Amino acid sequence: MALLFSYSEKLTSYYSTILVLIIIVGVWAGEASAGNFYQEVDVTWGDGRGKIIENGNLITLSLDKASGSGFQSKKQYLYGRFDMKIKLVPGNSAGTVTAYYLRSEGSSWDEIDFEFLGNVSGQPYIVHTNIYVAGQGNREQQFYLWFDPTADFHTYSFLWNPARIVFYVDGRPIREFKNMEANGAPYPKKQPMRVYASLWNGEDWATRGGLVKTDWTKAPFTASFRDYKPNGCVWTNAASWCCQNSAPWLSEALDSGNQKMLRWVQKNYMIYNYCTDKKRFPQGLPKECTVPTTKPK
Repeated sequence: MALLFSYSEKLTSYYSTILVLIIIVGVWAGEASAGNFYQEVDVTWGDGRGKIIENGNLITLSLDKASGSGFQSKKQYLYGRFDMKIKLVPGNSAGTVTAYYLRSEGSSWDEIDFEFLGNVSGQPYIVHTNIYVAGQGNREQQFYLWFDPTADFHTYSFLWNPARIVFYVDGRPIREFKNMEANGAPYPKKQPMRVYASLWNGEDWATRGGLVKTDWTKAPFTASFRDYKPNGCVWTNAASWCCQNSAPWLSEALDSGNQKMLRWVQKNYMIYNYCTDKKRFPQGLPKECTVPTTKPK
């Protein structure tokens, strides 16, 4: 009996040790996958100009006269909340475009864009936003920022659910695009998208409509990315599923405080809104620019 008891104690100790190791490994893996760029994204172009560093916690993208660079998420998503901290190109960044966006594949793609248009030193960045549905864009809104986006990292976020798309800067909503299918307006809801980021040469249009060109003596230009937090319905085997309890953003809407914040940003920092550009749409504004007659399905 003494021998049996000793053996049982050793066996219990052995399995306890294994369980502790499993827990430790599981916790470590969970921490590593939470925003770790090695596990979440692939650097897809730039011939070495895109670099994952600091143990997977930071990506730098660079641009010179020969090429820019970019990365994309390994996973595709149908709906989600996506956060990224970005520090933009400092100094004279005229002609450069730093992009952070969601996009589906194919010739009839959906897309949700943040594009940060560079500037001559001392002038503010323009935040260019756009939404494509089935390959059709022309839904631009542009803003100035209320801080220097090159001095430190700031969080830029997309909320995309069946009822709305919201663009956030440091948790503050700057744009809301509602599902207006009840009015006959298209809305991105069928095509899964990846998360992308890139730094590229847009001197033909980015700064004052292309009047200010890139000063290549300042190259290479560099933008930095960290704290990537994808919370989305992962697209797997041609299907996407999320439990409402684990994905509260599926039904998230702007409360009264956020609506007030949105109005403040648009009043003070919006510099272009396609929904008010009647010269551009002489036949009438796009259908999503009008008040819906019924709630979206």
